[in-house]
Amino acid sequence: MAQESPKSSAAEIPVTSNGEVDDSHEHGFNRDLKRSLPSGLGLSETQITSHGFDSTKEGVIEAGACQGGQRTQTKSGPVILADEIKNPAMEKLELVRKWSLNTYKCTRQIISEKLGRGSRTVDLELEAQIDILRDNKKKYENILRLAQTLSTQLFQMVHTQRQLGDAFADLSLKSLELHEEFGYNADTQKLLAKNGETLLGAINFFIASVNTLVNKTIEDTLMTVKQYESARIEYDAYRTDLEELNLGPRDANTLPKIEQSQHLFQVHKEKYDKMRNDVSVKLKFLEENKVKVLHNQLVLFHNAIAAYFAGNQKQLEQTLKQFHIKLKTPGVDAPSWLEEQ
Repeated sequence: MAQESPKSSAAEIPVTSNGEVDDSHEHGFNRDLKRSLPSGLGLSETQITSHGFDSTKEGVIEAGACQGGQRTQTKSGPVILADEIKNPAMEKLELVRKWSLNTYKCTRQIISEKLGRGSRTVDLELEAQIDILRDNKKKYENILRLAQTLSTQLFQMVHTQRQLGDAFADLSLKSLELHEEFGYNADTQKLLAKNGETLLGAINFFIASVNTLVNKTIEDTLMTVKQYESARIEYDAYRTDLEELNLGPRDANTLPKIEQSQHLFQVHKEKYDKMRNDVSVKLKFLEENKVKVLHNQLVLFHNAIAAYFAGNQKQLEQTLKQFHIKLKTPGVDAPSWLEEQ
């Protein structure tokens, strides 16, 4: 009777139905061995290599992750991946997202105010001062246009008087019988042209000062007013969002939104308060500067016009000296920067 030869477990090679080597027993052996190892062993103590008879696979069990050339034990808990290198494209996309959200909120607030559905924050005293400033700006612009028209017409009249004086002077030399009459008229027209040039210098100085006041000083204040109005719209938009969230339910989902909305509301409230204070300060300084500038310019304009039509040449010249106005001599160009040195 033939005896069966004893089979060794190490010599058994399990084969799957596809003809591949079944290494499930090998994995089970490694798993059992890993459980039996102490938890504090290092990499050299926990590296286990198992070879099959005809397999080239190698199994490795590591007790910890590698950090800076050392192995440390892995702690349980959520894994946080730190993005050390920021992507510029993602930053731009985030800025566009915030800008779009802010624009949407402000547009919704503006539409709701125009339709009478939304509430707006109003500072009655400050709004009244802003309305007065805008109305005064329109009136000053009208004065500026009329003064520029007067300057243009006066320039044409002075130019005509100068040409007429030259014509009278030429005829005075050629007409012996009317020499004195032509000479008197030539002197009169030349004197009128000279006084007209003096008055023209005073009017142009008046125009330049009012133009600076209207198109620079007042315009700068109105730019701050526009920034204040934009800050007010943003403040009301985020205030409305916070009020709507506070009217809704409070649970685990809405509380973070309410806290974020409260933070954004506080940020825009501080911005609104700052812009309101800036506008108040600028309006105060503008009023003081406006009174000082217009007082001097109106006195100049009145004295120059009165002296010109009264024929008082000395008073007209004294008015220009009082306000430190220098007239440009016709036909003489301004000195170069080398001559001024």
